[in-house]
Amino acid sequence: MPIIKILPHPEYCPNGAEVKASVGDSICETLLDNGIEIEHACDMSCACTTCHIIVREGFSSLNELDENEEDLLDRAWGLEPQSRLSCQAFVAQKDLVVEIPKYSINHAKENH
Repeated sequence: MPIIKILPHPEYCPNGAEVKASVGDSICETLLDNGIEIEHACDMSCACTTCHIIVREGFSSLNELDENEEDLLDRAWGLEPQSRLSCQAFVAQKDLVVEIPKYSINHAKENH
């Protein structure tokens, strides 16, 4: 089973984490299944950018970006060449290191 290493994020994963992933699952699903509550305002339907991640290691092992994901990523905060929408990036055989950006563009998020 591949391992996803999540770099520390002040809100979602303050100490970082390592989780086991199933081949074929999205990175978003894997994080949520392991208690890392990454935003996913569109319920993983590739209609927003709130689940944006940066893949620091293992990027080339992921499935290809489709045109819809590429168009959405253009609007993501902190876009980098290794950026993906975690709901559209599916785990292959290789371990991954991912970073959740400090901010996301989510106009629906309510601050308490």
